[in-house]
Amino acid sequence: MDAGAIRRSLEGRGLRCTPQRYAVIAFLLKQNKHPTAAEIFEAVNRVDPRCSRATTYNNLRDLVQAGLVREVAVEGRAARFDATGMRHHHFICDRCGNVEDMEWYEVPQPASNSLGKRIVRECELIFRGLCSKCAPRHASG
Repeated sequence: MDAGAIRRSLEGRGLRCTPQRYAVIAFLLKQNKHPTAAEIFEAVNRVDPRCSRATTYNNLRDLVQAGLVREVAVEGRAARFDATGMRHHHFICDRCGNVEDMEWYEVPQPASNSLGKRIVRECELIFRGLCSKCAPRHASG
């Protein structure tokens, strides 16, 4: 995604395109991994040392709320962030904590009477187990 597309994406969601916010989303769009907030701060701060930790974390919160970035909760570990625009599920390794994208497929919605007064916005699957790097070590150990 080029600079103009990032700007339009931010403004289309009602967010100002500040240099810090732009740096956060531009960094995330280049990642094929799912960095933590601390890793994002370190990367953005190397490019623009004026970007504080609080600003980075606030921008992540705003980007998540605007639906431009997804926060992937990893039990017992720091949350990870993902700006991949395509819908996908996640696989989280129990051993190393690695988060991998998995191909999207539709998940059946629960019957409306089982939801009570809840309104489902989206349903995402998170698979947990051992990744392809950790599984062989588990089998041999």
